[in-house]
Amino acid sequence: MPTRFERIWIQGSGRFLPGAPVDNEAMDAYIAPLNRISGRIKRRILAENGILQRHYAVDAQGRTLHSCAAMAAAAIHDCLDQAHLSLDQVGLLACGTSGGDALMPGFASMVQGELSAPPMQTFSSHGICASGVGAWESAAAAIELGSHRHALVAAAEMPSRLFKRSRYAARDYDADFDAHFLRWMLSDGAGAMLLTSDPRTGEGVRLRLRFIHQRSFSGDYPVCMQLGLTPDRAKSHLDYASWREAEESGALFLRQDIRLLPHLFDIGVHEYARLAHEGWIDVPRIDHFLCHYSSERFAPVVDELMHKAGLAIPRERWYSNLTQRGNTGAASIFIMLDEFLRTRTLVPGERILCFVPESGRFTVSFALIEVEAADSTTDAQPVHVPKSMLVDAAGHGGDDLIAAPHDPSQAPRELRHLLGELASIWHDYRSRAWRTPVIRKLRERRFELTDYLRWMECWIPQVREGSRWMREGAASVRAPFEELAALIQTHAGDEQDDFMILFEDYRKAGGEVGDIDWLRRNPGGEALNAYLHALAATPNPLGLLGAIYIIEGTGQRIIPALLPLMKAGLDLPADAFRFLEYHGANDEHHLLRWLRAVEIVLQHDHDGTGTQAIIDTARRTAALYLMQLDHVVMS
Repeated sequence: MPTRFERIWIQGSGRFLPGAPVDNEAMDAYIAPLNRISGRIKRRILAENGILQRHYAVDAQGRTLHSCAAMAAAAIHDCLDQAHLSLDQVGLLACGTSGGDALMPGFASMVQGELSAPPMQTFSSHGICASGVGAWESAAAAIELGSHRHALVAAAEMPSRLFKRSRYAARDYDADFDAHFLRWMLSDGAGAMLLTSDPRTGEGVRLRLRFIHQRSFSGDYPVCMQLGLTPDRAKSHLDYASWREAEESGALFLRQDIRLLPHLFDIGVHEYARLAHEGWIDVPRIDHFLCHYSSERFAPVVDELMHKAGLAIPRERWYSNLTQRGNTGAASIFIMLDEFLRTRTLVPGERILCFVPESGRFTVSFALIEVEAADSTTDAQPVHVPKSMLVDAAGHGGDDLIAAPHDPSQAPRELRHLLGELASIWHDYRSRAWRTPVIRKLRERRFELTDYLRWMECWIPQVREGSRWMREGAASVRAPFEELAALIQTHAGDEQDDFMILFEDYRKAGGEVGDIDWLRRNPGGEALNAYLHALAATPNPLGLLGAIYIIEGTGQRIIPALLPLMKAGLDLPADAFRFLEYHGANDEHHLLRWLRAVEIVLQHDHDGTGTQAIIDTARRTAALYLMQLDHVVMS
């Protein structure tokens, strides 16, 4: 749930970008290619990220010209000058960074010292790109609670010190691609803003903060961007006998696993769609979209996902200064917002949406700002979300590339409300499934042969029942859904012998149970089986389509991600994984048939009961499927 604010205004902003802009040719003097491979990586990365110039707080000899704390202090002075406020009127200083000048104390304390600021409350937010938003939300919450009238927020980054050629000498410049990648992506800078509960009145406009939303998915995915771990993330730099040994092992290189990055935007746009469905974001009313991304290559990716979700913000409303200012991590959104505010003429009623995804271990952040006339009342004005807006937003949402296991962008528009609801259910189910014991074992490379055999012993009798409850459901279909019965029968036929493939895989993997009838479902499987058989026996069990959505979606979206981990961790022949291979490749075709079945339901679902049955059954099936996963392994 986003944090809603009723009496927070942005009274000023500021930025500091060290030195003169450095273009792509001149950057070699600061961040020199290490070898021929490094030079090729540089050309490739710069061609994709679109950055034309950036700023560095080091000189060409690698000497530090400005500390990270000093840059934050400079941005704060710029902000206070614009806000016409003195430092001694500020009660809270909240700062975010990926890494300041010292490991301890907190970055906010270092910035306060740099400012020679009077005693005040401080808050340090540590992370990567979203750490600045964490500081922003903390400061806003403190003002909202009445603890302070004015608070300063600042974020600064200085990655250039990590990219010196000399730092790679310990490994004879033999650094992997993940360690090279960010050298050509990141640069230095700082941004700041002043928050207040007592805004200026008079002529012009002012900015009211409406909400901030942050959500981390670190429990779902491995580390994507990190500093301080070995390349395999198995050992910390603190585990070595000396800093030199840690450096020689590569534990002090800043790394990005670019293979994981597409998941970040998948998650981010789904979270955006969820906020729209819940009424926090009225998409047609977003006049300006400030999107932080590390590369121009990702802008069309975000745009396409939004379009597929039916929640696109026209590109002419987007604003980014990446090409001219570079990627300054946690400071980027503040630098971007400051430049935007100083170069645009805003009109009361306009809304500014800020989006900050963080690739560290996947966090997404949003902030909504509303422009209002400076002579408006400052009384609390809660944002009322009319029910009609919620329905409209949901009616345009829900895309498979967000999280759902199908492509609703190719489906008729009348399907989109249902697909939006199902996408929300899927998003929660996928996240929880990724944290079940069996999948955690796979992700942590602890999955053993006994786990695989146990998994199949639970699943074989469950899969065996699949075609049975489908046929029961088809037999229960009545007018006017007769056409639906044939589709379910066809699907049941496809499923009929799947359990034998799985049983043969089990035997080839060393399974000792020789008679398939001796296998029993685990408690979760028993509950799921009983539920689906009971539902199939009711007249017109349209909700079964919700169950199929979850079950087939698992085969199409989750299983393909797990299969490589299974193969890598188990010394088994390829034909011991035929069932998983088959479902990863064929469930997409099954889900196209599912879309056709849903269309049949909607043709006759005049009161919405069929649609609601599909949604409710999908939610219950997801819960029971998770129970089944929980009981595969218990540790």
